[in-house]
Amino acid sequence: MTKEISNFTFYNPVKVLFGKQQIEHLPTLIPEDKKVLILYGGGSVKRFGTLDRVKGALKNEVVGEFSGIEANPTFETCMKAVEAIKDGQYDFLLAVGGGSVIDAVKYIAASAKFDGDPIDIFGKGVGKGLPIQSALPFGTVLTLPATASEMNSTSVISFKEKKAKVSFSHPLVFPQFSILEPELTYTLPRRQLANGLTDAFMHILEQYLTYPVGGMVQDEFAEGLLRVLITIGPDVANEDKHDYNLRANFMWTATLALNRILSPGVPGDWSIHALGHELTVLNNTDHARSLSALLPAVMIVRHEEKWDKLVQYAENVWHITEGSEEEKVEGAIRQTVAYLKSIDMPVTLSEVGVKAEDIDGLIDQLEARGNTAIGERGTQTLEVSRAIYEKALDLNFEDDGSDSPFLGVIDPSS
Repeated sequence: MTKEISNFTFYNPVKVLFGKQQIEHLPTLIPEDKKVLILYGGGSVKRFGTLDRVKGALKNEVVGEFSGIEANPTFETCMKAVEAIKDGQYDFLLAVGGGSVIDAVKYIAASAKFDGDPIDIFGKGVGKGLPIQSALPFGTVLTLPATASEMNSTSVISFKEKKAKVSFSHPLVFPQFSILEPELTYTLPRRQLANGLTDAFMHILEQYLTYPVGGMVQDEFAEGLLRVLITIGPDVANEDKHDYNLRANFMWTATLALNRILSPGVPGDWSIHALGHELTVLNNTDHARSLSALLPAVMIVRHEEKWDKLVQYAENVWHITEGSEEEKVEGAIRQTVAYLKSIDMPVTLSEVGVKAEDIDGLIDQLEARGNTAIGERGTQTLEVSRAIYEKALDLNFEDDGSDSPFLGVIDPSS
């Protein structure tokens, strides 16, 4: 069968204001007759002055606040925000925070205008999967580069009682604008910086590490962004000084990683996200850490169907051009692991507190969510997902002295 680029429609209406002192432009972005509700997470936006800057820029607007949105935003908290919106008759929302806050605001914006039970916006065993018809307008002030939620139309929400973490997408929940000030990242702790770098890295790989269809433009974009993250990652994650250009490149790369510019016409995987979401539900593992803990195992267990792209990844991203294809793939996997370790990210499930006895429950949750045939070809069955979880428990990347060009990481005969 000929592999070729599929037909596609690309649409992204988000206005991005990038650089220094962009918050001051808020009055020009929000109509004067709007009653604005600012939504944020914990106290960091207060402690570091971001909230005061936002409120100062909107001093002539009618403004309210809603705080307490979690790192993995919950349905329950979102419903409290919807109630506050209706009680206060707010008609414009402003998300100030990272991807979790922005994801929550997307769902809140849709829920506030939804005719029926907002849980039914979701499907996948949670609700009825009904379409939304309208949403409140909103903008964002990004404080943590990671998810690109500031420039896409997807939201991921957690449900405590149902033990589920699910997503929805709709054109009505694109932000009207997003403010990206690299200097806002100066206050972030190293763990959050590493998480953001990894989230962006994984978003690119989920759209790239599939199978080739001749998407030269998409591949070049993806490979270039991966090389940027590899180049700046250790410095961003470990630096104590504030290098504006490093942070600017980090912020813009994270946005481009999932504003859908990489995905038109080419296959996507997203199985790692499906498996990772269940880890977050299990023990509240940071989203990015759930992904990095699974990535090496996915590359190993599914290496045959990803082979051509793994070789391309080795050559074009890691510049491994000598040796056999097996040696190139082995080298790329080892380099990927070394990169993740260099920014203090886990590469096994044991590092994020998962035990062998947890795997049955993880598989049950995947089945409950309908994630029984996932991946770029729909060939990742529950059996394959189990093999990935089991392989990821405690991988050993040390040279075992064998003659295999994979040095024990991959058995080419498997």
